[in-house]
Amino acid sequence: MPLVTAIEWDNYLNNYPGAHLLQTTAWGEFKASFGWQVFRVISDQYGAQILVRSLGLGFSLAYLPKGPVGLKAHDGFLQINNQAWEGLITELDILCKQNRAVLLKVEPDIFDQSDQHAVPSGFILSRHNIQPLRTLIVSLEGSEEEILSRMKQKTRYNIRLSLKKGVIVRSSADLNLFHSLMEVTGQRDEFGVHSRDYYQHAYEIFYPRGKCELFVAEYQHRPLAALMVFAHDQRAWYFYGASSDEHRDRMPNYLLQWEAMRWARDQGCLTYDLWGVPDFDLDTLESDFLQRSEGLWGVYRFKRGFGGRLYRAVNSWDRIYQPIIYKLYLWWATRKTN
Repeated sequence: MPLVTAIEWDNYLNNYPGAHLLQTTAWGEFKASFGWQVFRVISDQYGAQILVRSLGLGFSLAYLPKGPVGLKAHDGFLQINNQAWEGLITELDILCKQNRAVLLKVEPDIFDQSDQHAVPSGFILSRHNIQPLRTLIVSLEGSEEEILSRMKQKTRYNIRLSLKKGVIVRSSADLNLFHSLMEVTGQRDEFGVHSRDYYQHAYEIFYPRGKCELFVAEYQHRPLAALMVFAHDQRAWYFYGASSDEHRDRMPNYLLQWEAMRWARDQGCLTYDLWGVPDFDLDTLESDFLQRSEGLWGVYRFKRGFGGRLYRAVNSWDRIYQPIIYKLYLWWATRKTN
């Protein structure tokens, strides 16, 4: 099947309730606001929402985040319907060549606990990933007390302490406030922050669909922390969060996460993805988190208490169309990441 419309893509996704948020039409619409072209292809049991962006000099990057939809793996091995897969790849090759793509980068929505990395024919294992590889996923199944019981004792204590100390969490539509808190957090923790328009567009696209909520934690009407949570079918994701330097002893971030989980549970979600921890095995994370604070180590200290299970996505796959320029791309991407 050739390219499909957004409506046709939505109808297709109805058959795959486990699809990732980054494969939804809403995400495509969001990224289109920031320079990406969006294409959607369906071939029998596989579908792909592809993002294409210029790399300059007439070349582009084609990116398939958290897909293709319908792709599965078991014990480290892909379970592929060869005829359907070949049909999808044929369509993607045509699309990529029409857009002079240097490569097609695929980041599968597959968690690989076996440390085996099956790579389809015609792809190579990439040395550059866009989304974080490791994450902690909290189960939202059971009662609220059962969810709390799976958390570490100190985290439960901090949630209740925050309530006791007068912190209140409310939903908000104040993206100026959210962005100002993000800037404070970025300066404090030394990470890049998107523009206000970026968060504004995300909220305006996902909130009317019931797939997003912005929560703010306050004490005596002063904002202390905020986060943006997203939901799609039975999965929820914590993508963006920020906090001020005031009243940190009131533990607003703990109560904020708990209220976001409660919201996700009310939407019918069964999991809450905390989205991004250092790419190390559990033994290393647990032995080193008290001594390390660079990169994602600081957030691991915080996230580990919510009772999530550690998962690692398979490395991204690259399908190369322009080998010489691909080497330059890897050099540029590595320098940008570091």
